[in-house]
Amino acid sequence: MQTWARYLLLVFGMLIILHSILRFSHEDYNRATSFSNLVKTGQKHEAPLVPDDYYFPKDSNANNSANASTSANANANGNANATLAVDRRANATFVILARNSDINGAVRSVRDIEDRFNRARGYPYVFLNEEPFSEEFQSRVRVLSGSKMEFGLIPREHWYQPEWIDEEKAKKERERMEQENIIYGGSVSYRNMCRFNSGFFFKHELMQKYRWYWRIEPEVHFHCDLSFDPFLFMEDNNKVYGWTITMYEFEKTIPTLWGHVRDFMGLHPEYVAEDNAMGFMSHDGGNKYNLCHFWSNFEIADMHLWRGPAYTAFFEYLDSKGGFYYERWGDAPVHSIAAAIFANKSQLHFFDEIGYEHNPYTHCPQKVETWEKGRCSCDMATSFDYNGYSCMKQWDNFIRG
Repeated sequence: MQTWARYLLLVFGMLIILHSILRFSHEDYNRATSFSNLVKTGQKHEAPLVPDDYYFPKDSNANNSANASTSANANANGNANATLAVDRRANATFVILARNSDINGAVRSVRDIEDRFNRARGYPYVFLNEEPFSEEFQSRVRVLSGSKMEFGLIPREHWYQPEWIDEEKAKKERERMEQENIIYGGSVSYRNMCRFNSGFFFKHELMQKYRWYWRIEPEVHFHCDLSFDPFLFMEDNNKVYGWTITMYEFEKTIPTLWGHVRDFMGLHPEYVAEDNAMGFMSHDGGNKYNLCHFWSNFEIADMHLWRGPAYTAFFEYLDSKGGFYYERWGDAPVHSIAAAIFANKSQLHFFDEIGYEHNPYTHCPQKVETWEKGRCSCDMATSFDYNGYSCMKQWDNFIRG
């Protein structure tokens, strides 16, 4: 055998060995290069788009910008109920969980959603914090919009680690996760946030008057003009949960979660919806969780879902197991699993039209006409949708049947 051929075989052999090592040692690489993932490349399900009937007239932005100024003046004069002159609005609000130190990121997020959507609609904002908001924070975000803004203090019992949690056990688990370099593994405040977002934000007194919410976080970006009202679309079409990005959860943060979910379903089969989305979460009829979830830093949802008896019992059951503190359960898998089992699959909606970025991931509309219609600033080629760590293929396959 000639020398060049021996070198070629040697290089090929080393690549095979390296590939094998990476598949065993790196879960993301294993998913991205699996045979099932590779053969399905290109088999994209075309997401249903919001019908044209829900889009605003072309001149509505200009007209409502003038109305926004009127609304801003009304708010400045103490009229807390001032709203934009629009044909119809849902009973909805934006909700932003932030600290005073998040002021610059919060300003950027509000500026983005105002520019891309809310200047034409005038939906209110609820800001929540475990400490009182500073005057600087309030003044800097108020100046960005004529919409009503309220600033709430989170009750202590909704935020901090419950007294019944065994702190010695919880601390040992935090230290172990930290040693294993699990993101936020050593953080108590992150766990507080996940538990609050899972079971308490919709109970806050400022949220009680609303049915719908759109969750926004500091330092996110909206890349496309949104010329329709997602709240009204969801309300009219019996949707309860809307999302833009889906991905795998880090298994080491939720080792016992699915077992408790299965136990709960066994105890309460009456809460499991017919024609639900369990097939998206599990490929074997619910025996094992495939780790797919909706990335909940963006979610538009009906709070009737969270306030109803099924989710109330579900959250209380999970909370009693202590996994928010003994492990590192996130609100994303908790909300996603609940929406998947308590709602009909037709009630979950992927908003392809909403260009959204939460570092390091971005969803960008995948149809050229949608991208152009929204005057999107994102790059379609770098959208996270079909990245190896994304669950979009699993969603496509599930919806396609």
